[in-house]
Amino acid sequence: MSGADYLATLPLLVLAGATVTLLLVVSFRRSHALAAWLTTIAFGASLAAVPFSLPELPREVTPLLWLDRYAVFLGALFAAAGLVTVLFSRRYLEGRRGDLEEYYVLVATATIGAMTMSAAAHFASFLLGLEILTISLYGLIGYPEERHTPLEAALKYLVLSGVASTTLLFGMALIYLDTGTLTFAGLGRTLREEMPASLYLIVGNALLLAGIAFKLSLVPFHMWTPDVYEGAPAPVTGYLATVGKGAMFALALRYVVDSAALQSATLFFAVSTVAVLSMIAGNLLALLQHNVKRILAYSSIAHLGYLLIALLVVSSADAVLGVETALVYLTTYFAMTLAAFGVVAVASSPSQGRDADTLADFEGLFWQRPALAASFAVVLLSLAGIPMTLGFIAKFYLFAAGVEGALWALIWALIVGSGIGLFYYLRIIFAMTLQPDAHTEGRGAIGSRVDRGTVIALTLFLIAFGVYPTPLIDVVRAAVLSIGATAGQLVGPS
Repeated sequence: MSGADYLATLPLLVLAGATVTLLLVVSFRRSHALAAWLTTIAFGASLAAVPFSLPELPREVTPLLWLDRYAVFLGALFAAAGLVTVLFSRRYLEGRRGDLEEYYVLVATATIGAMTMSAAAHFASFLLGLEILTISLYGLIGYPEERHTPLEAALKYLVLSGVASTTLLFGMALIYLDTGTLTFAGLGRTLREEMPASLYLIVGNALLLAGIAFKLSLVPFHMWTPDVYEGAPAPVTGYLATVGKGAMFALALRYVVDSAALQSATLFFAVSTVAVLSMIAGNLLALLQHNVKRILAYSSIAHLGYLLIALLVVSSADAVLGVETALVYLTTYFAMTLAAFGVVAVASSPSQGRDADTLADFEGLFWQRPALAASFAVVLLSLAGIPMTLGFIAKFYLFAAGVEGALWALIWALIVGSGIGLFYYLRIIFAMTLQPDAHTEGRGAIGSRVDRGTVIALTLFLIAFGVYPTPLIDVVRAAVLSIGATAGQLVGPS
């Protein structure tokens, strides 16, 4: 690798080096506080390295990795989510039994896997990044080990994720059998030269997309989501819902752009059907829940269904608009979801033995912790897409992109699903406005100053860019346009 290659990969290299350092420090000195602070510094240093990498982009570092502003933007988003997760985890884990330092090593390692996936241009780097991320998530979901529900959630995720990875591998094998290439761009050239695609290629892409749909918890591959979300520790649930899914969507978006996989009418119709089912079923199932984490789990299924509109626009209309819409919505989804699960983590007491995740746990919160309750209300309204929040801007982007692509069925599903979602978000807000009773009136101090400050900062982010989104849109457009655009088709590595 040349010096320019090292600069291009600097955010990833900094985080990888910091993770190795953290692992060595933990081996010699056990300290929860030290591990938390070193991980915080590691994520901060990775984010600080981003400006140094930008002048060297885009660059094919190896045949496996394609570094451009798209990859760096998403890598920075994943690092920021990892930083927020660490901030919420410090107080949440205090007082729990066992060694906690490995938790932070796993968060950093999982983020390295996610950053690798955002730059993957080859099936080998796709699998490498995916397994680094997924194996780390197994351990994170199982924390703390003395409770049964996290271990049950980790076991479910382990078994079902293994099935999804097998499906992905079988799909890749069929694609390689037909095309003889493992690069996304090479597959794209084959598809454009040999249309219509062969049966092997269609089935291989179908299996690949099915495995991706499982990782994104899209209907009908969604049944693991509420159980895993409910059982995992609240900060880990937020990380899984954002980085765990965001990395897979980032990979899927690059794959669809480079390989032209959705040029097949059959696959395009299948993905459209999955999107509509996810939007409607996710919102309807959320109506039946009384656990806040399960409500947010079904809500995330619906939001990933919304995101598929951008994925389909890439293949049906304007690729640049599709990628721009996806990045705006993904950024918004990260901020909303991290804040929502952050509130659950902040409201949970380390001595409670469980997360504060039922509607009853939030009753009277407006009267006892008005700042925290107001922040949660803003986050829920943003999830619903109410104006003056970033959630509204993101959904408006999806609506406009859907109109550009003439995806009328998906637009109606977006409208209907958003209307249904408003009801269960307002249920949580209504619970917070109830007068405190014996169950909640003795509630002590909630969270640390860092926890509460992080929630408020995410809330202000949603409000500020909901009122004036131009700076965020400019950053996203720079990331999209740097990939390259010729006749509306984004260009990957040659």
